[in-house]
Amino acid sequence: MTETHTFLAIDCGATSCRGILATFDGGSFRMEEVSRFPTEVIEKEGKLFWDTVSLGRHIISCLKDLGQKKIRLDSIGIDTWGVDFGCIGKDGELTGLPRCYRDLYTKGIPERVFREIPRDDLYMRTGIQIMDFNTVFQLYAQTKAQDPSLAQAASILFMPDLLGYLLTGNRVCEYTDASTSGMMDQVTRGFDTALLEKLGIRTDVLLPIVSPGSQTGVLKPELAAETGLGPVPVIAVAGHDTASAIAAVPAEDAHFAYLSSGTWSLMGIESPEPIINEESARLNFTNEGGIEGTTRFLKNITGMWLLEQCRKVWKAAGKDYSYPELVDMARREASFPGRINPDDPRFANPADMVQEILRSTQNDKGVILNEVKDLSDAQIVSCIFHSLADRYKEVLDMLQAFAPFKINKLHIIGGGSANELLNQWTADAIGLPVVAGPSEATAIGNIMIQAKAAGLVRDRWEMRRLIAETFSVKTFYPKTI
Repeated sequence: MTETHTFLAIDCGATSCRGILATFDGGSFRMEEVSRFPTEVIEKEGKLFWDTVSLGRHIISCLKDLGQKKIRLDSIGIDTWGVDFGCIGKDGELTGLPRCYRDLYTKGIPERVFREIPRDDLYMRTGIQIMDFNTVFQLYAQTKAQDPSLAQAASILFMPDLLGYLLTGNRVCEYTDASTSGMMDQVTRGFDTALLEKLGIRTDVLLPIVSPGSQTGVLKPELAAETGLGPVPVIAVAGHDTASAIAAVPAEDAHFAYLSSGTWSLMGIESPEPIINEESARLNFTNEGGIEGTTRFLKNITGMWLLEQCRKVWKAAGKDYSYPELVDMARREASFPGRINPDDPRFANPADMVQEILRSTQNDKGVILNEVKDLSDAQIVSCIFHSLADRYKEVLDMLQAFAPFKINKLHIIGGGSANELLNQWTADAIGLPVVAGPSEATAIGNIMIQAKAAGLVRDRWEMRRLIAETFSVKTFYPKTI
């Protein structure tokens, strides 16, 4: 009889976290959500902080519920968003709550950093696209402001490592999350201490980097007793949520691109080495760590943010469209020629997304439409979907120019993979098959890395074969190739 293993994935997004329990028998696995709780932001004196005290309390509550049900866990893994971090003092306590990347305290900081290290030099060393909230800019801002939390720190922990520390008492720095910081040398895959010292940033607070799948410890004795679970191992999975999601792409071979689709879309390839050159810098591609030493070479694209913000405007006007209704509306206006550039900065956070789209919609010849005031809601949804599909083609063409292999298909994972109309329009636009699913890729990747740490699967390709056999996916073929 095959032994059954049980793993817990704590999957934390920037708005909510979930506890996902998985049972694995070596040939397949089943998952169920056992806990859901908010990721809360605290505003204090005009500053934004993550409420890690609340997060820790909710995670422990989830563990206690499992203990009461007499569930035996083989391990626990935690994934979160990137760049943010907490400071731990010499006494082992937080010196203050972690700052939130939504805080505008880093606005203008990159330009100050570029006076000391030129923008191109920073990119060529780290391979990370320039964004205001990159860890390197947060640390620079806190250093210049003489932030007491950083001044009192003995070490800093990225968010997944910080939550793991609350469970084990052990401090580690997991590779995939560290790779998003803008502080890592892409050649040595260690922190670029020379760069940080030039910026006046402390390097003594940085920990050695560990690989995904490393055991970081076990539940602290007091937690092991309080939860009734005993000394459960805690695994440093691919701590950055996108890295866990890409690990769950059910690809047959390396000849694929991926699109992690949700509020934001991340399109990229899995590369054996970082891709850092003048062209990747010009096009603002980023190199982030993946599992088994791979690099996630990708570009951020505005995704369903456009539609979500339009829904808010329509709802305020008394038109509360469901998601299926919106898809049907777009289908009815499939021939509408209007297009926008989804990545235009004007769409970052406008006061009224509908009006911004009306002011920006172009026809198929690139001419701004004069009659935009007469566009229907259905035409706006069609415009958004078609514009995203066109943007996906543009970025995929860029990726093919960088990729050391021919891209034969696009895998779409995440919540957006359920949008069958957009999947079909994307297949039509790129002229390649689109494989949609699984939607729960992040939690699945988290769990499979735990399974690999337990010796139940050999590598990412065996993981992907198992995922393809366990979860249903749907392939969309282009109508014209």
